[in-house]
Amino acid sequence: MTSGPSATLAQFDWNRMPAMTDLWVEAWQEAMPEIDFEARRGWLCHRIGTLIEEGAVIELALETRGEAAPARLLGFVSVHPRTGYVDQLVVHPDHWGEGVASRLVAAAAARSHGRLSLDVNEENERAVRFYEKAGFVATGRGVNPTSGRPTLRMEQKSG
Repeated sequence: MTSGPSATLAQFDWNRMPAMTDLWVEAWQEAMPEIDFEARRGWLCHRIGTLIEEGAVIELALETRGEAAPARLLGFVSVHPRTGYVDQLVVHPDHWGEGVASRLVAAAAARSHGRLSLDVNEENERAVRFYEKAGFVATGRGVNPTSGRPTLRMEQKSG
């Protein structure tokens, strides 16, 4: 892990949705370039609204660049506190391997008081390796309802 930017965690704010969408598209295009994530911007905005309505908490990782400069969005995570289900974990590709994702997973675990679970695209080997290093284990298989691609259900015990 390289020394990266200083990330501050903050609560979700709808004013950050355009930056979240840009980051989501850029990260996914890097991870799985064969899928057109640009065409899925609307889906993400709708998904975030649904997650919030269902009681999910969204934490943002922000890089603070001094008092005058606005904080830059480095990543975000959504988790349902009751179930521990992580629906979204996204970090800007320029900051992969710098600990931002680990901080977001820790924030999600703190919110859920128990197990974290998630579904990950099985073909996204980088993400699967990250989750394994973070203590997640595969507990099942499924299919992504949007892409039809295979997924792994993974779980982590917190603490």
